[in-house]
Amino acid sequence: MALTYGTDEWNQAYDALVKERQEAQSPPFVMGTPEWVQQYQELVQNDAEYKEAAKDWEGSVVIKILAKPEIGLDKALYMFMDLWHGDCNFIKIVPADVGEAADYVITGEYERWRAVMAKELDTIKGMMQGKLKLKGDLPTIVRAVKASARLVDLSASTNCRFPDELDAAGVEELRALLKRAEDEFGI
Repeated sequence: MALTYGTDEWNQAYDALVKERQEAQSPPFVMGTPEWVQQYQELVQNDAEYKEAAKDWEGSVVIKILAKPEIGLDKALYMFMDLWHGDCNFIKIVPADVGEAADYVITGEYERWRAVMAKELDTIKGMMQGKLKLKGDLPTIVRAVKASARLVDLSASTNCRFPDELDAAGVEELRALLKRAEDEFGI
């Protein structure tokens, strides 16, 4: 049975998984894995440009990547960003119910998020064009365009491999990791 999100036990076990994965893997990490999310979190937490651009931002943002089983994403993945006045308290992969309860949920197909990271699709324009779906107040998000752009820049600067670049064994490894995360963390 999965641990209960938000408890000390859940957080400690999640942090232990990240540490285990970082020690067992070497960069580039696969985008969307706990070790990649940790790398991204550290970039955001240590970025002065983001801190300045987001100094007026309040609220949690979830990046929801829709399922794409052929690359190992058998169900939607929720990347929760706890952001407050330029600080990034944490970024973690979370259970669906937690992700859906965030202040802002931006949903898109895997290809859309890959295009965002490649800077081929602007997040705000993607939402306005319906390529990305927003649950939350669009005018508030639009006012945070510089912070949003910096988050994209930082995600694009991570040293990563994309799931659709993996060979069959890599896809199965990703699938097994995400199944483990589901069983242990409800993700």
